[in-house]
Amino acid sequence: MSKTEHLASVMVEQLIKAVDSGLDVVPVCADSTSTAKIGPFIARFPQRLVNVGIAEQAMVGMAVGLSIGGKIAVTCNAAPFLISRANEQVKIDVCYNNCNVKLFGLNAGASYGPLASTHHSIDDIAIMRGFGNIQIFAPSSPEECRQIVDYALSYVGPVYIRLDGQPLPALHDETYRFKPGQIDALRRGEDVALVAMGSTVHEAVDAARLLEEQGVSAAVINVSSIRPCDTRQLLSLLTESKHVISIEEHNINGGVGSLVAEVLAEAGCAIPLVRLGIGNGEYAIAADRAATRAHHGFDAQGVVNAALRVCRGN
Repeated sequence: MSKTEHLASVMVEQLIKAVDSGLDVVPVCADSTSTAKIGPFIARFPQRLVNVGIAEQAMVGMAVGLSIGGKIAVTCNAAPFLISRANEQVKIDVCYNNCNVKLFGLNAGASYGPLASTHHSIDDIAIMRGFGNIQIFAPSSPEECRQIVDYALSYVGPVYIRLDGQPLPALHDETYRFKPGQIDALRRGEDVALVAMGSTVHEAVDAARLLEEQGVSAAVINVSSIRPCDTRQLLSLLTESKHVISIEEHNINGGVGSLVAEVLAEAGCAIPLVRLGIGNGEYAIAADRAATRAHHGFDAQGVVNAALRVCRGN
């Protein structure tokens, strides 16, 4: 089994490397140092971290002020509180004013499991896609996360990075090179294209292997760059298959499923699409990760079941 890594720990490693390389990076937390796994950064640079306490709006405002002062400000905070409590500050202070702030949404999706809807972030991508000029990424593996963080720190402007809370195994080797906008085709297939973001890419990979055993050829498409997004490349990959299924630990409205639907509709493409995730009018259940995904039908077996239904017409 390949080594698993927490994406928050990967984020912290890259922040340390960035400061060592001479970048003027200043993390801002809202009392969430354990969530951010920021301890190693504090040990190296105790005067460089700003902790505002449980005050997400103040955290974003502080980050904006630091960016205006020439710093590369990054917020390290749980996604549900960053997105919901500081929504106006993100929209106006960061995005509208095009400030050089990097927003890390930690423990996104249903990472907090039994803590339920107050702690689940299943609308963050939808909200961020509604803002005009922020780049949006959802890494699916440790190596991809490293490269996305490095890119975000070098890019001048607002960035949101959705980070899952569970340790993730490798999907990419050292030859992988992340490019903003580029679609990551992990596997090609003729029968059904499985399109996912973040940690649900692993469900898609597992489902594709199970489908292969049943004679179904499944593509796996990782959409880690949600904005920018090479929609022409995405459309080209989608049209290689007869059916499309999107998979996300997010509401099916506004996330990767909506992105795929928009691409297909705007091209006038009639390929059938099934969107798997948190359904219309639903919240993620209060349960551990495996139970949550099984209940809502987007674990690997749920993906297999959906693929067999659409491919075999039953």
